[in-house]
Formats: sequence, structure tokens, C-alpha cells
Amino acid sequence: MDILIVGGGGREHAIAMALRRSPKVEKLYCAPGNAGIAEIAECVPIGPLEFEKLLTFAKEHRIDLTVVGMDDPLVGGIVDVFERAGLRAFGPRKNAAILEGSKSFAKDLMKKYGIPTAAYESFSKPEEAYAYLERAKMPVVLKADGLALGKGVLICHTLEEARAGVKQIMEEKKFGSAGDQMVIEEFMTGREISMLSFVDGKTIRLMSSAQDHKRAQDGDQGPNTGGMGNFSPSPFYTKEVDRFCKEKIYQKTVDAMRQEGREFKGVIFFGLMLTEEGPKVLEFNARFGDPEAQVVLPRLKTDLVDVMEACMDGTLADLPVSFEEDACVCVVLASKGYPVSYETGKVIHGLDAFCDKEDVYCFHAGTKRNEKNEVVTSGGRVLGITAKGKTLQEARAKAYEATEWVTFENKYMRTDIGSAIDSSESPVFVKMKAECRK
Repeated sequence: MDILIVGGGGREHAIAMALRRSPKVEKLYCAPGNAGIAEIAECVPIGPLEFEKLLTFAKEHRIDLTVVGMDDPLVGGIVDVFERAGLRAFGPRKNAAILEGSKSFAKDLMKKYGIPTAAYESFSKPEEAYAYLERAKMPVVLKADGLALGKGVLICHTLEEARAGVKQIMEEKKFGSAGDQMVIEEFMTGREISMLSFVDGKTIRLMSSAQDHKRAQDGDQGPNTGGMGNFSPSPFYTKEVDRFCKEKIYQKTVDAMRQEGREFKGVIFFGLMLTEEGPKVLEFNARFGDPEAQVVLPRLKTDLVDVMEACMDGTLADLPVSFEEDACVCVVLASKGYPVSYETGKVIHGLDAFCDKEDVYCFHAGTKRNEKNEVVTSGGRVLGITAKGKTLQEARAKAYEATEWVTFENKYMRTDIGSAIDSSESPVFVKMKAECRK
């Protein structure tokens, strides 16, 4: 079969590599793709929000399946467009993608169906948000309601910081139209982890836990980014946590969406906080995470095409989905200054070192070829250097060793990805596990 992937980042590169392993795949396209994806798929110069152009391409090339990697086209309704034209597309329809597209919707859904999350209030007018802050307990978390490339979240420790945050989001429109509405929620303490899942509207199949590193600098300092690295599985995702989430979060979310007339088919990403009271939902994503996909999909044993078709056909209950027991660690190589200000167009050297490796991967995120046919940087996050190992410690060591194989001007990375796996259990974590056993 011929498949079109929509997107051009590290997540889409991971999806492309997983699809390439399927014997069912004959021709693979990616729009717009990047320099790394171009090694295993034909890249086409169509943007992810150019629905009509994508549809025309799919028709002309007789595409059997379109896989949507990015959030913007999903929230914009690309799956609906393809389905109306009689074409198959993997991902939630517009009315289901709202689970990620609107934080207010997601919070209201969780409140209605008793899914554990932080206390919150939603606002459409800045003056109402300011008034609420006067009586709110600090610290608080401010969230732009819409999509903001994973950066529309501000943690404010003082009233002054919170006021400035509301101004940035709702008045100065730092995150564009995503800030037309916003959510103010209580600040939760604990360890943050992620769980990816396949969903067919009724049945949910969990993938693997993962732990992201959002902040730009070591020690979780600096501004939020799209993600500076990841590891999977998380040792903090225990049997107690798993049992709690299966009972109170995962299936309840799928059922709630169906009961709301918003049947969800595709991937649900559960962002979780392990609090003293037990796990609570931080956010939902309606697609593979980035760089979560880079540490989960390399370990998928089941044919990804089979899984995607089962999600679309509502037959996921009949398909066992399994993963390798190996651990995986991804270290993001970024352009210095990301996510604020950075230069692009820097030539990347050393990529050939990854060609003959079976357990070390170089996922391209922000790359392209210049007029000299050289691979150069074209974004803030440039490469995701990923390695598998029998243990997380082994995978981390291999990933960091591999970061030295590739060089480019202004190369930057965090040096502490996965350092949490060496830490002993905190009192908060111990108390949380006890709460989960209840």
C-alpha cells in the first residue's frame, strides 16, 4: 500500500521509520518532510494545513492511507476532509481532536466525568482572569486554551508574575489566537510522566510510559520548549500507578468522548502528574508526542499499519499490541538560543555515522538540504539522537555517546536527560504509591 505522512518533524521521522518496517508498505510519501525523512520517503512540498492540495495529491497518487502526525491539521479537521472524499486517514476527526485543541473543553470533560485533574477556572476576558488571581492561592499555572506548540503554559509563583502572564497570553497574544481563552489551574507538585495509547473509539491499547524534559536548560531551568529529550519506559510508572490510571483515567476518557458524541480514533497522549493524592491529568494530546514517538515507536513490535487500520476500523480489541522490553532514551540537539531566538542554515556533519547502527537512531526534526545539497539546520530542534539499551542507564550512555558523532555550529543540548532514573524515591512519590493502592 502507498502511505502519505503529514508533517515534517522528528515525530514524523519516527512514524516513517516504523511504517517502513511493515511489509505492507510499498511507497511512502511525506508532506513536507525533512532531510532525514527524504532518505526513506518521497517528500512533497505541501504544507500540513494545505488540505486541498494534500487531498489532490492523495487522489492523484492513489494514496491508501494518510497518517497525520501534527496537531494543527487534526484540530483543523483534515481527517474530516479526507473522509468526505472517501479516503482513509489515521487520526481523530475535528470534533474529537478538540480534546487537545481546547484546554477548557478537556478540563470541563474531566470535571463532568470524574477524571482526576487539577482544580481550575476558565476565562475568555482578561479582566475576569485578573479578578480571579486576586483570590487565588499561589503558585498557579496559566494555560493558553488553544494550540501553542507545547509552549503555552506559564508557571507563576507570585501574583505579579501571574498578572504579567495573563497580559502576555490574553492581551499581548504571545501565543496568538491560542490565548483568546485561557485556563488558570492549581499548581501540582510531583513527577510528570506521559502515556501514549492507541484508541479505536471504544478500545484503548496502551503503548509505553515516557518522561519528557520540557525546559530548555539543565536542571529544568529556562523556558518551556517542545521537548529537549525523553526516556521510556519511566521507572516511576509503577504497577500501582498503572492500576490507578486504568481504573480512573484511560478508559474513562475514551468512554467520555464517545458519550459526548465525539468518538475518538487515533492516538491519545495522556500527560500525567504523579501527586501525593495519586496521578492526575495535566493535559491530553490527540497525536503522538514529540519526542515521545522517538522513544516509543522504535520499540513497537506489532506492525504499525495493522494497528492504525484497527483503530480506524474499530477492531483494536482483536489485535494484540506489543513492545520490546528494551529501554530507549532520546537527546535533542537544538540550535543555541532555542526556543527564543536562534540561527539556522548551519551545515550538519557526521550523519553517516548512524547508517549501519541497529540500536542508535538519528531522527531529523529541523533539517533541510541547501542549494549545495548539504544537510543544514532549519529549526530550533534539529535532531533527536536516540538509543536503545537493556536498561535506561545503558540507553542513556549510548545516546549521549552518539550525540558526539554529529556536529553543527551553535549545537546545543541538555546534559541531564534521564538523570531522574538515578534518583531515589522522594517522600511525595512514596506517598503517591500508597494512595494508588487504596
